[in-house]
Amino acid sequence: MPRSVPEKVLLKLGENVRSLRERATLTQEELAAQAEVDRTYVGGLERGERNATIQSLARVAKALGTSVAELCRGIEG
Repeated sequence: MPRSVPEKVLLKLGENVRSLRERATLTQEELAAQAEVDRTYVGGLERGERNATIQSLARVAKALGTSVAELCRGIEG
């Protein structure tokens, strides 16, 4: 069964977060601590299971030293 557009969006966001986190050589726990979110939230975000708020994305982006726009790169609705 093909994935819906929202699922594709969340999966791409998760791929971007994971890629940037790994490039920054951070663990999920380290990113979560710096972004002031729970580690399970980071894991869910990376797996495309979480529909993040703009506030959460801003925290994650700041912790990764990037922008929300960069976290959303390649996402098309």
